[in-house]
This record gives sequence, structure tokens and C-alpha cells, in this order.
Amino acid sequence: MNSFISWIGGKKALREEIVKRFPVGYDRYIEVFGGAAWVLFYKAPGRDFEVYNDFNHQLANLYRCIQEHPNELIESLRYVINSRENFEWAKEALDRNVPASPVQKASWFYQKIRYSYASGLLSFGAQPHDMWSNFPLILQANRRLKDVVVENQDFGQLIRHYDRPTAFFYCDPPYHKTEGYYQNIGERGFTEDDHIRLRDALLSIEGKFLLSYNDDAFVRELYDAPGIQIEAVTRLNNIKQRYDPNCQFAEVFIANYDMTERQRAATQLNLFDFGQEI
Repeated sequence: MNSFISWIGGKKALREEIVKRFPVGYDRYIEVFGGAAWVLFYKAPGRDFEVYNDFNHQLANLYRCIQEHPNELIESLRYVINSRENFEWAKEALDRNVPASPVQKASWFYQKIRYSYASGLLSFGAQPHDMWSNFPLILQANRRLKDVVVENQDFGQLIRHYDRPTAFFYCDPPYHKTEGYYQNIGERGFTEDDHIRLRDALLSIEGKFLLSYNDDAFVRELYDAPGIQIEAVTRLNNIKQRYDPNCQFAEVFIANYDMTERQRAATQLNLFDFGQEI
């Protein structure tokens, strides 16, 4: 299924390739930098214990409200107006931390996402948008998130808290040299020290991790370590599609396990099944 929001750095274009590279044999799945959770929504819910985390407290609050109070959230959005004045009011209310219920704050934040330019939260998009068309997405997200734990922790604390030999962490951090954008939308900046701190945390875990990053010399050097796989991938560069339709954006997948193990296991199972039929 699709996410109910768009978000900077969303993995809609790569979600299938990411899930193909999941390991086998894990029993807890932790999405460390949740954002729009395109990978979580795409992966099939199973018997694994699932965790969504994002350091943005407004985003975490929105997920909790969709998980626990979807109908109240829908009612608070039912008669909002797609206007510059309404957008600026919601933005200012959140910036000033106006006292309000969690559902009301989630409603304001959802309006910021849906009515801002390119869902960037900064300026009014001035585009027609039917808020009611989002209500089925909210209800679908509610059903999918029913058994998911929603966290709002620093990545280091989260990894320490949930690590065990059968844990699997999917990490999609702010990309190197793009961190300033997150500061522009009011988040804490992600520094080079944070990239290093993330590397140190992941290289010391008992479980497995899969990391998506921009293909960058700093990133490759950071994870140049024994037992670490780095695989180059590309996707369409959405930002440049208007004037260069075939432009590709270079990314890498990084893992502390064999990223082909799931596909190899599926191939072996198919061969075994075929042999049994013969």
C-alpha cells in the first residue's frame, strides 16, 4: 500500500528494491528514520514486531493520532479550507506551540504537508487539493499501523533499545550534504558527527541493518569496513524531471549481511518445489 503523506527523501521509487534486499530470519523490524514510511507500508505485515521512529515530534504525533484517533483526525480536517491564510495560520500555531490537543496539532501538521509547495512545509502550494480524497488513505494507514509501535527517539537511543540478534534495522537518514534542508523545515540539523555516530551505532549492533544513502565518497569511506556490503543503485531524479526526463540519482545500499540472501532463498525454494512436483 502507499503512504498517506509525501515527505522529503521518501523511498517510493526504491521501496521494491529495498524490500528485495531484506534479510531472512528476523523477528523485529525497526524503521529508524521513518518519514513517510514508504518501506513499512510496502512490506507485508507478518509476525515480526514492527517499530516506526522519527525524531520529528510532530510527525510522530501525526502517526500516533492516525493509529489511535483516525476518525477524530478526519473530522478535524473535514471542513478545512485550502487557502494561504489557513495554511499560514496552521503553520504559525505549530511554530508558536499553541496549546491544543494532540489531534488538533496533528490536523495542523497534516494541513502543512498537504497544502505546502511540494509538501515542503515552508510555503503555501497554491494548488487545488481535495482534502476529502485523503480520508481513505488515513483509514488504510490506521489499519496498517494497528500493531506498530510509534517512537520519537534519537536514532542512537532507539538502536540501543531495540537491538538483539534477530532485530533488523532499516535506516534512511538525511543524505550527506543535504542536511540543511531539515533545518529549514524546523528540524534539528543532522551533522557529519551524526553520520559518524550512526555508523558507529550500526557497526556495533547484534542484529542486521540495511542503510540507504546518496552515493557519496564520504559515505563510502565511512562504511569501508570488514563484513559490510555496499551496492550502487540509481533511481529517477524527480527534481530534474522537468528539464531532463532521464536524469538518474545515484544511491547506495549498505548492509552488514548478504543482500542477496532473500532472493537466493526464494530461488532455492522454487527449485525444491519444482523438484517435488516432478
